[in-house]
Amino acid sequence: MLLQFYKMNGAGNDFIVVDNRNLDISLDEDTIAALCDRHRGIGADGLLAVEPAEHGADYRFRYYNADGGEAEMCGNGARCFGRFTAHLTDEVKDIVTFETMAGTLSAHLIEENVRIAMSDPHDLRLNIDLVIEGLEGSIHFINTGVPHVVVFVKDLNNVDVYKYGNLLRFHQEFAPAGTNVNFAKVLSPNHIAIRTYERGVEDETLACGTGMTACALVHHLLHGATSPVKVDVAGGDTLEIGFTARGQAFSEVTLSGPADFVFEGAIEI
Repeated sequence: MLLQFYKMNGAGNDFIVVDNRNLDISLDEDTIAALCDRHRGIGADGLLAVEPAEHGADYRFRYYNADGGEAEMCGNGARCFGRFTAHLTDEVKDIVTFETMAGTLSAHLIEENVRIAMSDPHDLRLNIDLVIEGLEGSIHFINTGVPHVVVFVKDLNNVDVYKYGNLLRFHQEFAPAGTNVNFAKVLSPNHIAIRTYERGVEDETLACGTGMTACALVHHLLHGATSPVKVDVAGGDTLEIGFTARGQAFSEVTLSGPADFVFEGAIEI
């Protein structure tokens, strides 16, 4: 079978995108992992599939990590998905809605950027009673569509993202689903920098949209940051997280940043 695909990236987080509106593409975990392999495949942090909506939105969003496992959501992937699907009709749309496992989201195309209206976060836990030897900083948790640990550190450049990210990702505290892990540093009251270990990729990635969101919201709770919060990511981009906060509850959460087409092609599977 010859698979037609597009390659996209959001702030350095890169994705294979396939148009499966006719539901004629069936990919198992091993095939997705092979496609995402950077040495023997196309190479990507994950795969996005466009499918028909089931509950009244424009499309259905399916997201698979680089290991082939399906995940509930991906913030950078959602921006790429929004830009991709906006071009599927004769007239480019300004707003696209799509169904995810984390709820129905909307993507707004604003010049070169895409703003995603995210689902409301949940399962917040601040200052978890958990000590990781060698890692300074309190451990916090919030689900922004997928689970995220947030740790604020003083030396972001030299933190061992793989070592401590892997330890926390598989820690029994977050079993059985596991978690993504973010390390953040405050640059100014409304500006932070982050590095992220992604579950499913099992390594550091250049950006993670739901991770940026998690860090920005925890930054508000810990340090009083106001909306919007700017977030620098390892890929070199700066994105913005908007939100409305009422105590420890959040609504109207948005993620704004780039989503770019890289190339298109076909591969035999």
